[in-house]
Amino acid sequence: MNPLLRLDSVYKSYGDEEVLRGVSLDMEVGDVEVVVGPSGSGKSTLLRCVNRLTEIDDGDIYLDGDRVTAPDTDVNELRRDVGMVFQDFNLFAHKTALGNVTLGLRRVRGMGKAEAREKAMEHLDQVGLGDQADSYPAELSGGQKQRVGIARALAMDPKLILFDEPTSALDPELIGEVTEVMRDLASGGMTMLVVTHEMTFAREAASTMTFLDQGEIVERGPPEQLFDRSERKRTREFLSRITARHGDAQP
Repeated sequence: MNPLLRLDSVYKSYGDEEVLRGVSLDMEVGDVEVVVGPSGSGKSTLLRCVNRLTEIDDGDIYLDGDRVTAPDTDVNELRRDVGMVFQDFNLFAHKTALGNVTLGLRRVRGMGKAEAREKAMEHLDQVGLGDQADSYPAELSGGQKQRVGIARALAMDPKLILFDEPTSALDPELIGEVTEVMRDLASGGMTMLVVTHEMTFAREAASTMTFLDQGEIVERGPPEQLFDRSERKRTREFLSRITARHGDAQP
């Protein structure tokens, strides 16, 4: 049986800078993979390669057994199956929360107005924003904007959702409302590939953690392995620094 997501020796460079150096990993349905690492380690590039916002130089990526890096891949179809939540929200300022969520349903899924509205409201309710459906992004807090972004991704019924540092643009007091939604998704079986500095979320919600540094996987395993009994000095040093800076990750 194929893993849901497979990265097979993926390489990516920007000019002379090698950003990903032979990254390989598998994810099964329902896995929550949390990728951590210092700035510039290739984390966001890794996510962007999965849904082909960035093209790889070598290697292969498979989703549900299909080689998505093949030249004839329908990228629009791929992005229906792979949702993405961005650190800077990427909402349309001239559309309400409801309008932001229904846009993809109508344009990509081809739903009628009433069906798209019903489905969008279902997911806005799921992230606790049913009462803000008619609000514009400028009227929402950062945490609310990010929850709209999550609802937009969920509405497409993706096989996998990518989260690119979803709390990094938020004030500290708003981070919890977003990670709570993400925990709920994880416990509900959503397959998630998450780049984050929120170590408490990583310890509590991840099925697997990957420490990426200089484009290479230094260590990968269950959160308790990386936090409590890592054998790699680089991993221990990084997690010690990041937990001190971003919050306690003790069980």
